[in-house]
Amino acid sequence: MSLTARISLIYLSFFLLLASATAAGQGMPMPQPPVIGAKSYLLIDGNTGAELASLQPDERLAPASLTKMMTAYAVFRALKEGQIALDDQVTVSEKAWRTQGSRMFIEVGTKVSVEELLLGMIVQSGNDASVALAEHTAGTESVFAQVMNQYAAQLGMAASNFKNATGLPEDDHYSSARDIATLARAIINEFPEYYGWYSVKSYKYNDIDQPNRNTLLFRDESVDGIKTGHTDDAGYCLVSAAKRDGMRIISVVLGTASEKSRTDGSQALLNFGFRFFETRLLYRAGEAVAQARVWKAQNELTPIGLPEDLYVTIPRGSFDDVESVLNIPATLLGPVAQGQPLAELQVSLNGDQLINAPLRALEDNPDGSFWQRTRDGVKLWFE
Repeated sequence: MSLTARISLIYLSFFLLLASATAAGQGMPMPQPPVIGAKSYLLIDGNTGAELASLQPDERLAPASLTKMMTAYAVFRALKEGQIALDDQVTVSEKAWRTQGSRMFIEVGTKVSVEELLLGMIVQSGNDASVALAEHTAGTESVFAQVMNQYAAQLGMAASNFKNATGLPEDDHYSSARDIATLARAIINEFPEYYGWYSVKSYKYNDIDQPNRNTLLFRDESVDGIKTGHTDDAGYCLVSAAKRDGMRIISVVLGTASEKSRTDGSQALLNFGFRFFETRLLYRAGEAVAQARVWKAQNELTPIGLPEDLYVTIPRGSFDDVESVLNIPATLLGPVAQGQPLAELQVSLNGDQLINAPLRALEDNPDGSFWQRTRDGVKLWFE
C-alpha cells in the first residue's frame, strides 16, 4: 500500500471517530451575555479555559479578599512540597492578631494549626489567619508577597501584583478578572484535596461560628466555591465555580455595588454559560487517535495520541459543525521515543480554530533491523 493511501486511511478513520458525536442539527442562536452591574467580569470553562463571556477582563483592579486565593495557592504549594504540614502549630504574632477587617479571631501568643488557619481564611475570610499563614510559610508577610508574585508569574498572571496576603488596600496591589480566573482554575485542578474547603458553609473557631460569605453556596447546589471580596476601593467581588452534568464553569465578577448584585450577577453568568455552551471530551489521555507510518523502525506503525484528556468548549448544539484535521508529516523516520511529537491535531468550528495540539508517540519504536532499514530506504527512494 502506498504512503498516500495509508495517510488517506488515517484521515478516514479519524473523521469516522469524529462523526460519532450525538448532537444534531443547527446550534441554537447565541444571545448576548447578561448585563450585570460590574466593573469587570469573565466567564470561562474550567476544563478548557475557553472564554464564554467577558467585560474588560484584563483591567487592573483592586482584588480585595480575592487576594486570599493566591495566599491559599502559595500555602497549598508549600504543603505539596513538604515545606510545611497541615498539623504544624503556628504561634500567632501580634501583627496577625492586630490585622483589621474580617477575622477568625485568633489570639496573640496562642498556637493554631495550619489546617485551622486555612479554614479560617477560606471560610471566614480571616485577615488574621492570612497573615499568620504568610508568616509561617515565608517568615514575614512581605517575603510571602514575593512568593505570591513568583507563583503568579508562573501561572501567567501578567496583570497582577500582590503586596500583602489579605487584600487590604495598598498601593500597587492589583489583579484582573482574567488572572483571577486563571488562579481559580489552578486551585481547582491542582489541589482537589484542598478545594473542598471552599464549599464549607460555616466554620467555628474560638466559639465563634461564622458562615461562608459566598451565598451562592446556599442558593445553587451546583456551586462548590470559591471566594468573596469587598473593600470600599474594590467594591463587592465574587469568584464562583459550579459543575453541572460534568461541565465546570468559573465566573469572576469584580466591582459591583452590593453583596446582592455580585451574587445575582454571578448566578446570571453561570446560568448563561451552562445554558448556551457545552464541553465535550474529544479524546482520552493515552487513546490512539491514529497510527503514524514510521520508516526504518522496528514497527511499521506507531500509535499517536495525547498525554492529557482533550476537551472542546463550543456553543450548545454545534458539535456536528466541529471539524478536525490531522497533519502527519509525509516522512517520519525511526527510532521514535514515547512522548515524541509526531503529528498535529487542529480542531475548528466554522473556520475558527479552537485547538492546535501536538500528537505524541504512545510507545517506543526503536530502530529496525538492517534489512528493515535497507528495505524502507529503497521504498522511500521510489516513493
